Formats: sequence, structure tokens, C-alpha cells
Amino acid sequence: MTTTQRAHLITGGFPPGSAAGHDMDYARLQLLQQLQAREHLAVTVANDFQDIERWLPGTDFLITYVAGPYPVGTGNAALLDWLAKGGRWFALHGTSGGKAVKGERDGLTVKKMVKAEHHRILGCFFLNHPPLCEFQVSVTADHPVTRGLPKTFLAQDELYLIELQDTGASRVLLTTELAEDPSPPGFGFVYDEDTSVQADGKTRVLGYARDVGRGEVVYVGLGHCHTGRTNTQSKVDASIDPMGAVPSEFHGVWETDTFGHLLRNAIAWGTDRP
Repeated sequence: MTTTQRAHLITGGFPPGSAAGHDMDYARLQLLQQLQAREHLAVTVANDFQDIERWLPGTDFLITYVAGPYPVGTGNAALLDWLAKGGRWFALHGTSGGKAVKGERDGLTVKKMVKAEHHRILGCFFLNHPPLCEFQVSVTADHPVTRGLPKTFLAQDELYLIELQDTGASRVLLTTELAEDPSPPGFGFVYDEDTSVQADGKTRVLGYARDVGRGEVVYVGLGHCHTGRTNTQSKVDASIDPMGAVPSEFHGVWETDTFGHLLRNAIAWGTDRP
């Protein structure tokens, strides 16, 4: 008799009900379709991490695609305990973000991310992303989530600059090269120091795996998507549009075979267990 497993999917923005600059409906549907293809898998869905401690018991696999929501208080404790007991968390894109505060720098109103407890559990902290651009992604390690991917592939996406929280325990899976953050003044988020660049001065981590007790976290920074109704991008790199015009609809890597393969790998990794 085959045992039914359960996956819990969190997709949503902040404030509650907001798309927060992303096509949440599209991302949710794409992930649900991938999950539906797995036999003997039941799926529960939420818009944020509120009451996550109620949903994690009995959950084998957690997938998150969020822009703003993050676990707090007892939610963090429950998440850490669930991972330690063997849970697997596949975290995408804005999961590395969270709360931002407004301030002023050089006469401009700016936003800055605030590091919180969930970043320690996840294993990374979002600093910023330049305008949408095309860049080359390198697969740097063999892992069930990266298996069968080409050694390199092109991505049109937000190039996330993330600070690893536990470098020694993180197995880097995906990288790209970017010597300096090209974000123009007033774009995105500010930070005091670029702690996302690696020792060679150019490598940026885009994905990693990290053990937490008997469980594991895999984070992949790829996956921006928006519609004209949800878009908050003010400009894009010339590699997307020579005039810097923002596409009214953008689904980037979601429409590529490579990202689809990565998602199927991730779901298999999270659910193909005794």
C-alpha cells in the first residue's frame, strides 16, 4: 500500500492579498500543476506563513514563493523543529526577503531589508536585485534538484544578491558572475556592504542546499514573473529591452524547459522518500 504524502504550498505577497509586484496567481498555478503530476501527494495551500505551526505536522514537503510574507515567533520555532525532524523545504525567489524599512540616502527615499530569524533558518538574506536582465547561470554541484540540468543556461530574471548565513554548511548549486551591482540610484533596496559577492569578487550564489538536523533546505533565487496589473518594475536592462521598456507581461524562466526540469526535480526530491 502506497502512503499518501502531503506538500504545503505558500504563495503570496504583503500586505495580505497583495501581489507585491509578482504574478502570484501564475506562480501558484504552475507549482500546483507540477505537484498535481505526483501520484499519492495531497497538497494544502496558504498565502503566507500565518499559523504555519498548524500545517507543518503531517507535511513532508514545503514549497514557498512569496514577496513579503515571512514566519515569525512560534512559526519560526515550528519550522526549525519540522526541518530538524526531516522536513524538506524548497524556497524560491522572494522567500529570502521579508521586512523592509524606509529611510533616506543621498537625498533619496530608499528601502532597506531587515535581517530576521527566518533568514538564519532559511540560510540566506536578500540584499537587492538589479533591474531585470539576462544572465548566465552555472550549475556548480550535483544534487537531486540540479540533476540533469545543463552545466550553464541563460536566464531572464531578477538577479538576486543574497548573503549566505552559514557558508560552511551550504552546498552551492547555482551561481552567476556579476562584479558590481549595476542598480541605478533609487532603484531597489540599499545595503551597507555587498556581502553577496564571493571571495573572487564576481561570483554570486543563486541556489544552495543546506542540512538542518535530519531535514534539508534548498533555495533558488530564480523565478520573477509579473503582469501589467502587478508589475512594479520601473526599468529593465538592455538585455531585456534595448530601450529599457518594462514588458507588460513577464514570466521569464517559468517558460523555459530548464526551469521546468528544476521544479520537477525539486518536487521529486521533496516527495520521493520512504
